[in-house]
Amino acid sequence: MKTAVYPGSFDPITNGHVDIITRGLKIFDKIIVLIAHNPEKKSLFPVEERMEMIREVIKEHEKDHQRVKVDYAPGLLVDYVRNSGANVILKGLRAVSDFEYEFQMTLINRRLNRDIETVFLMTGFRWFFISSSIVKEAASLGGSVKGMVPDIVYQRLQQKYGFSAS
Repeated sequence: MKTAVYPGSFDPITNGHVDIITRGLKIFDKIIVLIAHNPEKKSLFPVEERMEMIREVIKEHEKDHQRVKVDYAPGLLVDYVRNSGANVILKGLRAVSDFEYEFQMTLINRRLNRDIETVFLMTGFRWFFISSSIVKEAASLGGSVKGMVPDIVYQRLQQKYGFSAS
């Protein structure tokens, strides 16, 4: 059974993330969506709420949602991947700017554990411009992010920022 770990902050999960999960399930038997701790980022949603939203989104979008596990790990990604029984890190790329950062991360992960491979999937064209940071910024200023995020996430953003559906 081929398992990939798809790490990120998922704060919040976007339709671009869902696209990578859906397409990743065509390649891998199982995907672990891992909320990885990033001390550089200030989170809008607590880890438990992000995990709950991801689970709800996956149930809605994936017939094979039992092939997706949602987890959290505060430590090194390569340690989590090894301990989970996987040997692949799945990453989504939107643009060249993503590649530079992800390339550096891949090199350090390879240095830490040569048995772990990284597989990159280009985000679907519709989602190239979407990131969790951009979604949060637009929503915080009252902009509509409907269609950029799953409905459950849109509702949670409405609650956080106190705007109404438009």
